[in-house]
Amino acid sequence: MTPPTRRDLLRLSALAALAGPLAACGTGFSTDPDPLAPLAEQATADADAARTVAGDLAQQVAAVRAAHAQALRAEVDRLNRPKSTAGSATPAQAGIAGLKQRLVTARKQAEGLVTTLPRYRAALAAAVAAGCAGLQKVSDQLGPGDDPAPVAATAAVVPAAAVAPLQIALDAEHAAVWVYSLVSAFLPSNYGAGVDEGSAEHQDRRDACVRMLTAAGATAHVAEAAYVTPKPVTDAVSAKSVVAAAESDATAAWQGVLDNTDDAELRGVALRAMLGSARRGTRWRQAANLSPAVLALPGLQPN
Repeated sequence: MTPPTRRDLLRLSALAALAGPLAACGTGFSTDPDPLAPLAEQATADADAARTVAGDLAQQVAAVRAAHAQALRAEVDRLNRPKSTAGSATPAQAGIAGLKQRLVTARKQAEGLVTTLPRYRAALAAAVAAGCAGLQKVSDQLGPGDDPAPVAATAAVVPAAAVAPLQIALDAEHAAVWVYSLVSAFLPSNYGAGVDEGSAEHQDRRDACVRMLTAAGATAHVAEAAYVTPKPVTDAVSAKSVVAAAESDATAAWQGVLDNTDDAELRGVALRAMLGSARRGTRWRQAANLSPAVLALPGLQPN
């Protein structure tokens, strides 16, 4: 059997994600303030503040937060609900130190909404949080930020609609474990700790997926003998690039889980996975000299 390609996995994840926005259109009008409006306002304020600070780090923050503002504003405008009266938070410090604090605030703000919003909006908030978490790993001047708790099987209820997306997440985890094993032969020894850490995390996620699917009465997918990488791995640079792609694919797969469950615990599992892969992916993109180093909306944004 021909191994599934990375494009196959992403296509399946994208199909699963389509149900979210369409379902959201039927929620009807609410008179409650839109909880995403403060996120959009904060993102706009952060982007504006970053543009006033000199240097590449600040401009990376400006680009990512501007992308967040655009995506959030489009969703807020789509539902056209009453706007919150809460203003954006302004840190006491200026310059890079102020931007660092802004990322802490924005990430916490977005993470806090993931378990409470309708599915598509929860996935958008998670992508914003992951983008902020990725920025925190660009430099210690902006972070490093908190690493999310490890992904583990929980008492989460896996609804029927989430079984297929969780299988796709499992496929992505199988592929990531295989990729980390593949690239170890092409990377210098100083990357050993990073490879071991990434491999262990994806193995833990893989095992958690298997346990959750088994508890839901599903037969968990098994790993393929090999996977097709987006480019041949021939040296250290291509190896780093392939690992970055594997982390991005995992983020997209877990975003598909968020699009298909209302269970708070399962959403928490998916969020932690997205945050972890976004943060590792940033470091691998930096190492491979990929541009941009940070994906603004991991899981929603192509590599």
